[in-house]
Amino acid sequence: MLDNNTIDTNNFSAMAQQMGMGADMTQSKQTSQLARLKISHSPIMGEIEVKGKKTQAAIVNGGVYRIDDLNNNNVFYSSDVKIRPYVQRFMYKKFVKPEGGRGFYVKTVMSDNLNVDLKDNMGGFNCGKPTGYVKDYVSLPDKTKALLKSIKRVRVLIGTLSASSVVDADGNETTEITNLPFIWEIDNRDAFKTVGQPFTKLAQLKRLPVQHTISLETEERKLPNGNSFFV
Repeated sequence: MLDNNTIDTNNFSAMAQQMGMGADMTQSKQTSQLARLKISHSPIMGEIEVKGKKTQAAIVNGGVYRIDDLNNNNVFYSSDVKIRPYVQRFMYKKFVKPEGGRGFYVKTVMSDNLNVDLKDNMGGFNCGKPTGYVKDYVSLPDKTKALLKSIKRVRVLIGTLSASSVVDADGNETTEITNLPFIWEIDNRDAFKTVGQPFTKLAQLKRLPVQHTISLETEERKLPNGNSFFV
């Protein structure tokens, strides 16, 4: 057994190996993450000067695409984004908000289709969604209906993106983005179908998505309360 007289602090590698730290020393640190693409639904307000007076105004409009560059801790916005999809996958996810606690997402593993049961990060399957097709939704208990509504189908795209007319979180123009690796989780019901249309067309033409670039747009949708969101 080691004691203070046999601990050689000048030879860390050898001593760490004897103390069973070999596995810890060989674990590689995660150094690269995919940028996350999403739609920014609300404008970002800021202070601008007009005729010598400062006033609040939108420095970034709603309905543009948000690009979270996690590797450099930067956030960018653009209304002109083109993607080159490499991989398409599917999963389920559900937002959980405990009473008095912080909310979190339950997510399943990704798959090439949703016709199988998918393990989720809470140890269950499909974020709690019952297995199989629901034939008579109307007759289901209200609790089950609420559960099904809370679970979202997600189309996941992984590829590279390019963007022009790029601004930062302060509304300042910045350089264009070219071939940035990204991941995009599309969970809105309408957007899920819309984004799937180019893939269906390419499949019919026997073309691979990676052979093409897709230009992205957004469309404003009104809510009954007068607010808006974008797909």
